[in-house]
Amino acid sequence: MNKAVFLDRDGVINSDEGHYYIFRKEDYKINPGVLEGITLLNCHGYKVIVVSNQGGIGKGLYSMSDTELLHAYLLEQVEKVGGHIDEIYYCPHHPDTGLCLCRKPSGLMIEKAIARFHLDKSLCYLIGDSRRDIEAAENAGIKGILIPKNSDILPICQAIIEGKIG
Repeated sequence: MNKAVFLDRDGVINSDEGHYYIFRKEDYKINPGVLEGITLLNCHGYKVIVVSNQGGIGKGLYSMSDTELLHAYLLEQVEKVGGHIDEIYYCPHHPDTGLCLCRKPSGLMIEKAIARFHLDKSLCYLIGDSRRDIEAAENAGIKGILIPKNSDILPICQAIIEGKIG
């Protein structure tokens, strides 16, 4: 069985200051400690998986293609420092445009990754910046870690690998 750290995107991986929907590369600013934190987790055998609600797609504000281009940019930035993200799951739906099963606080995106990567739930964490993220973690049966928006995740990643968060 494998272990993993799930990361929310907007507000955790990248700054969402001044933007509610982030879909343009020029608005995409990676938060401090993210690249180092991901690389540290990789070095200690953790899968790193992004789970993100992207309701702007469902509202027609941007496309799946816009989202995929931004994710390709993120993967490139992580790879430049020697790290990697194992997968990015995102929900393209918005509650105003209909019901879906994947939007956080549902744990479905996390559950898909648990099955695909043969993860041990007791060795999995989700770092998020909203109550909805923590509820998604709880709904999937993993530990949720709530952080302030746009904060440095490196100390949290360090605490995970040192076994200080459990």
